[in-house]
Formats: sequence, structure tokens, C-alpha cells
Amino acid sequence: MILSDRTISEMLKRKTLVIEPAEAGQIQPASVDIRLGNTFSVVDDTPSGIITMNSQIAYKTITADRYLLLPGQFVLATTMEYIELPDDLTAFVEGRSSLGRMGLFIQNAGWVDPGFHGEITLELFNANRCAIELQSGRRVGQLVFAKMDAAAQNPYRGKYQGQKGATGSRVFLDADAMKAQEAQKAEPYRNMRKNNNIVQGEK
Repeated sequence: MILSDRTISEMLKRKTLVIEPAEAGQIQPASVDIRLGNTFSVVDDTPSGIITMNSQIAYKTITADRYLLLPGQFVLATTMEYIELPDDLTAFVEGRSSLGRMGLFIQNAGWVDPGFHGEITLELFNANRCAIELQSGRRVGQLVFAKMDAAAQNPYRGKYQGQKGATGSRVFLDADAMKAQEAQKAEPYRNMRKNNNIVQGEK
């Protein structure tokens, strides 16, 4: 069930849903407007020019009220709003159509799990041939809330819980990434044992 403006307002008053800071004008008939924050992060250069899903990625982060997004450039941004979802409520993030018509693609995972606390990191891409000036405090999208049939048995407690600012990827903390890292560390020892076996066989 999608929440109406009346239900959203009631939940905000009761603090069962937290959106801070928020103004009454942000509440739309079936959503809440979200605004652009003032931190921006871009992937830092690496000697190899390659980033992987198994290693921590370095980012350059700046704080600014305006950011010039060049054609074909990708940047991480954040919302002004800090949110706290109860364990029986999920949210969808939708970018503004008006900004999409400027060539600004606004994306995140598109889905906010029940139990999440934090600011929402946004992935911004300029598909236009012109640079786009971003300005903090401007509306960039909406949060649409959906009531679940029951509270989540395992609400979100993941690696982005409590995030603030434009937060970089933490995919290297995935369970399968950790396994890959352990396997990579063990590889020299396996090769050493293999070489020892070959030497002993030659004897």
C-alpha cells in the first residue's frame, strides 16, 4: 500500500517515520520531495586505471553548494534529508522528470529497505553535451513509501546503515568479495605447496 500525504504527515508527527530536515511543502500527494545535499564524491585515479569489486575504492570528496557536472561525468551525491524507516515500511527513490529532461540521470539502488537509517546516496550522470550546474538545496527526486504486510523479520542492518554524505561503494565488504579476498591471500601458499610437491617428486 502506497502511503498518502495524510498518513506521511501523521507518521512524521508521531516520529514513527523520520525525515530531517523537512518542510511541509515537501510533502506531495503520495511522496516526499528530497533535496540535493552539499557533498560530492568521485572515484580517485588508480595507477592501473582499474577498479574491482574485491578491493576498497578511493574517492575524492568535496563540500560545495554548487558543483559543475561535465558532459559524460559521473558523481556521487547525497540528499539533504536524513531518514529513518520503521521495520514495516519501505521506500522507492524516483528522480525528477524535469531534471531527466536536462540529461541528468539520477539513480540509486531505487529501493530503501525497511529499518534503514541514513542519508541517501545518489548516483548522478550527465548524459548531455553541456555541463550541468548542480545546486544544493534543490529538489532532485521523491521518496514514495509503501507499507508492508508485516514488519520485516530481518530489517536492514547492512554496510550502509547510518551513512551520511556522498558515500562510496562498499561492495568489497560483500560476503562473496570477502571469500575472493581470502582465496587470493591463500593462493601463494597453495603455489608454494604445489612447488614443494614437484621438487619432492623429482627427488
